Amino acid sequence: MERVTATYYIETPYEVTAAAEVLAGEQSSGTFVEVPNETQELKQRFAARVESTEFLETVNTPAIPGANSRSGQYHRAIVKVSWSIENFGFNLPVLISTLQGNLYEITQFTGLKLMDVDIPDSFANHYRGPKFGIEGCRSLTGVPSERPLIGTIIKPSIGMSPEVTAELVKTLVEAGIDFIKDDELMGSSANSPFDQRVDAIMKVINDHADKTGKKVMYAFNISDEMDAMQAHYDKIVSAEGTCAMISINSVGMAGVKKICDRGELSIHAHRNGWGMMNRHPLLGIDFSAYQKFWRLAGVDQLHVNGIQNKFWESDDSVVKSIQACLQPMLGGYQVLPVVSSGQWGGQAPETYRRTKTTDLLYMAGGGIMAHPSGPAGGVVALQQAWLAAVDGHSVEEATKIYSEFAQSVQKFGTKA
Repeated sequence: MERVTATYYIETPYEVTAAAEVLAGEQSSGTFVEVPNETQELKQRFAARVESTEFLETVNTPAIPGANSRSGQYHRAIVKVSWSIENFGFNLPVLISTLQGNLYEITQFTGLKLMDVDIPDSFANHYRGPKFGIEGCRSLTGVPSERPLIGTIIKPSIGMSPEVTAELVKTLVEAGIDFIKDDELMGSSANSPFDQRVDAIMKVINDHADKTGKKVMYAFNISDEMDAMQAHYDKIVSAEGTCAMISINSVGMAGVKKICDRGELSIHAHRNGWGMMNRHPLLGIDFSAYQKFWRLAGVDQLHVNGIQNKFWESDDSVVKSIQACLQPMLGGYQVLPVVSSGQWGGQAPETYRRTKTTDLLYMAGGGIMAHPSGPAGGVVALQQAWLAAVDGHSVEEATKIYSEFAQSVQKFGTKA
């Protein structure tokens, strides 16, 4: 019988193997005390199994509250635990409850983080994965493989009317943008009802496509309760849109998968709230594991932060996240990494140097909107930045070649 194997980074005041056995028992057939029906036959079939433990180090201060150490020492280790697929079948919510449920509450741990998960091949028979992925999103936007998709976020995030938003969209599409999205704070606000916003924006996009043949992808934020999300989705389809955005941590796995299963629109997965899952080094979930669950659900685009970003995440972590998205899974399941957070053209050379890929959706909000020549100049500057990056030019060299990019450097300062 196939097994799902999870890798955890743990800290415990107890002996590492004993603590791992508690985790395995609590998250499968066991509880804090023996119960009559937990037979050897049952345990043989359904009990989780500790596959390996790798001791790392001992520290004197616990990472988070838990059991006190009599010796004053807390042991850190990498632990692998596996479960029979019979425990949860092909049920993502129960799988996640198993791998990320009450184990975080167990007093034996003063630190615990899910680092990775190995998904059996049989999942490919039950989960389609991303309908569009990297190649599909390139096809929808007409962007060749030589460069990333260039995108932006509507700013101000909230407060503009559908008509004012559509005017901004018109400026952006005429400047050659590939992708635009609602901010995650914009759903259906008092002065920008969802349906009115879709109508105003898609008229601009469709008119531009009729004239030029280029159809810009706009990700409308459909995050809501289930019936409303379905209605929002239908509205985008009827208006000939190509993309819907979902705040995946807010909507949840079952809701996201239900939308992805429809398969008519590319799904832009916004991970807002990610910091509470990952920011502590010994609590939560690592992106390597996180992105696999959402690939199974079927999202096509997934946020990964950006090089030299405005948030807390290190460049090494961002690079690792990009690589995780591009790593083949179950024979494919491509997901497009979305680079964002305080981005402008100055980070493009370093992003390309460290990742060696153009399979990205590279988004700049202020980096486009606040360009000295306006949003149109911002779009051109981003395109120039990536031409320079792929050609191996530094930021300084690129300023001598491209005028709009040089203006960006003057405005935002050299960050790469």
